[in-house]
Amino acid sequence: MAKLKIAGIWVGVLEVELEEWTVPMLREEVAKRSDCGTVSINLIWAGKVLKDGDGTEKLTHLGVKNNAKILASRGCAEEGRSLEGELMAEEERSRRLNRVKAAATVMAKRHADGSLPVEDFNIEVEDQSGKIVQLGSETDQRAVMMGLMLHANAKQLLRRENYKDALEVLTMGEEAFSLCNPKVIELIDNVPILQIDMVWCYFMLRDITRLSVAGARLEKARVGIERAHGKDSSRVRLLQAGRHPELAIHLRLELLEGVVAYHSGQFDKSRNALTSAQAKYFQLQVPDEALSLVMSMGFKERDAKRALRMSNQDVGSAIDFLVEEKAKRVLKMEEDIRRRSDIMEQKKYGMTPSKKAVDLKILNELVSLGFEKELAAEALRRNENELQKALDDLTNPEANSAIQVDIESRKRKRQRKASEAAIEQLVRMGFDRSRAVSALQAGGSMEEAMNLLLSQPEFAANNNSESEPNPGISADNSANSSIPMLSDASISIDGVEGASTSIEVEDRDVEMEHELAGELAKGDALTDYDIEVAKEGEAVTEYLALLESAGK
Repeated sequence: MAKLKIAGIWVGVLEVELEEWTVPMLREEVAKRSDCGTVSINLIWAGKVLKDGDGTEKLTHLGVKNNAKILASRGCAEEGRSLEGELMAEEERSRRLNRVKAAATVMAKRHADGSLPVEDFNIEVEDQSGKIVQLGSETDQRAVMMGLMLHANAKQLLRRENYKDALEVLTMGEEAFSLCNPKVIELIDNVPILQIDMVWCYFMLRDITRLSVAGARLEKARVGIERAHGKDSSRVRLLQAGRHPELAIHLRLELLEGVVAYHSGQFDKSRNALTSAQAKYFQLQVPDEALSLVMSMGFKERDAKRALRMSNQDVGSAIDFLVEEKAKRVLKMEEDIRRRSDIMEQKKYGMTPSKKAVDLKILNELVSLGFEKELAAEALRRNENELQKALDDLTNPEANSAIQVDIESRKRKRQRKASEAAIEQLVRMGFDRSRAVSALQAGGSMEEAMNLLLSQPEFAANNNSESEPNPGISADNSANSSIPMLSDASISIDGVEGASTSIEVEDRDVEMEHELAGELAKGDALTDYDIEVAKEGEAVTEYLALLESAGK
């Protein structure tokens, strides 16, 4: 006999047989003891509503154990459904956040260690000038990539004013950045900005309980911002040709410092921070005349506002900025096309034994020395991209010959598989197998074979007679010769068979990965600084008024 501790509309202990009792039986017993109708009682255990189901499922099967605490509440059927709906929504929210973290983790792993990309793009870390950078070790690079992906996702949630979820994702991003060597990320401002965004979520959620935590985060953020931007933002000015992209970040930082100081009773400090924030807010207001002038040059309103804010309202500098940004986008598009082409080429060569892509830079070095490209690629693949070992194989007549034999063998296998695939496709379309083989022999291509089968009676006839298949084209329909198909576990790579010819993609959440990649693609080097400051302006005015009314 087990005991259940009941609280709510009736308080006490019930002795029950967990193997025998069902939810309806428990509800009926609680209703009897509390003088309530059975329908009006909700039973909540471990944060979820106990459902009747089909009325036969036992409490033990639901996970209820001895000494479990169950809350019994009175409510109408609609209230019960509302509570259940809230719980389901919370579960869905938790699942989505877990998906975000898992997708960011696996994408960072794939794109940080030189593995052959599953996608037709590659995620790389760039500095503000758009130059690709390698930050520390592979582990450091992975941590930074994961942190950046999670921060980008959180920014989307912030724009949709979903501060609760944004805070969860920012916390994940903070954990990711913490895995990186602190020395590696000291000169980048991503981590300080993430800290500011976290405190902004506290503020928008009006979570006064995190006041001390908010203060500590803002102190770290200020130190990190100054280290990354230089004294009085001198480093940013140098990198951005004298522009002021960081003003909005400093406005938000000073506002939050003022709010924390106000609630901590440090009124002079609060007023100083809020007054400085207000000055920056006024500095970021775009004059109508300047906006109209920039837009008359053919630029969109949002882009024109952004350029003017980052150029301290200087029209000439703003126009130069927009022209530069347009040129950068064109170069980025060209680079993306080139990179996709490189990835397709890498997939053709397959993976090294440790599942890395063939290094195209080293490959081009070998080609420049006079080696045939496919031969050089195979030598690099076999030798984990080690130039000297690949050279040794290429200059050794015996090893070179063995590589060429393997390449030719794989080509024949690919041709045979392509023929088998074409035959299977024609058979599935209803054509006789032997005639499909003959048509492919006569026509060559799939299209030509189809024309023969449809236009000539001797090919179009469909009967059970079997002609002798051509020795060069397999007509075998056994499972062993079926077309290779995509599976949940891996993606086959055409071009290399034998050692390491698939990319591990276990538990891949394609939808969430595409969402994260899309968020990264929308951003640029200045996205972190591109903040609409209307809410910040309202908050500054509100807290200055509070100080004024309190006579502080």
